[in-house]
Amino acid sequence: MRGKRLLSVFACSLGILLCAGNGNADAAASAVVDDRSVQSQTIVNTDRHRPLRARDGMEKREAVDEAAPAAAAEQKELSLQERIQRILHPEQFQPPKPVVTMSSDDNMIMGGAVATQEQCVRYLLRNNPYPKLNVTPQELVAYYYEEGSRTGIRPDIAFAQALKETGYFRYGGTVVPAQNNYCGLGTTSATVRGAYFATPRLGVKAHIQHLLAYASTEKPDDNIVDPRYDLVRNSYGEKTLERWQDLNGRWAVPGVGYGQSILNDYYKGILDS
Repeated sequence: MRGKRLLSVFACSLGILLCAGNGNADAAASAVVDDRSVQSQTIVNTDRHRPLRARDGMEKREAVDEAAPAAAAEQKELSLQERIQRILHPEQFQPPKPVVTMSSDDNMIMGGAVATQEQCVRYLLRNNPYPKLNVTPQELVAYYYEEGSRTGIRPDIAFAQALKETGYFRYGGTVVPAQNNYCGLGTTSATVRGAYFATPRLGVKAHIQHLLAYASTEKPDDNIVDPRYDLVRNSYGEKTLERWQDLNGRWAVPGVGYGQSILNDYYKGILDS
């Protein structure tokens, strides 16, 4: 009788344990389901917002992309100095007047240089590695470009004329290197040496001013060092010579083909160097 009672109690206890176990399992399963549903809901909510964020980013990028070319174009058109002035004085900013570029026609005495200073030096040294000069070839060429820019005379072709007049600065004729006379100024015969200049720069200035006397009625801005400037200007009055070929028979006598030789025999070589 006691054994049956114990067996009954054991069965009841086992049933309680099984029920409790099932309850925990159900609760655990329910918790797992709830967690999954929460995760799923979170993923869904996150995915739902993701396209909106992406779309907002794309719209912002598109706006930036559309504005960038216009801003870049505006910045490209302005120099650094102009941009600074616009920032500092926006109400007073006035764009600079366009600069009129001088003619680069190779036949014209006046105009802007086409050949570079390096080309002039290279061509000279190729034809005469040891020119008889009182300065370096680089310095002499720089003088031509400075004086030419000051007066409007083509400095590259004026230097080509100096190469012709001096035989690539070998001299050997009436004029000697000590004169710093690069264009035969005042040399009228085999016995008359012509003008002397104290420095190479003055010699270049006189050469450029002598060309200006033929090509323009405007006087140089600085002091006149060409001893024959007034002689030429008074002779020509309002008349001027425009082209290098116009110097034929005037700069040199008889001077047949003188201007053409400057362009074809010397200046062309500078351009090709």
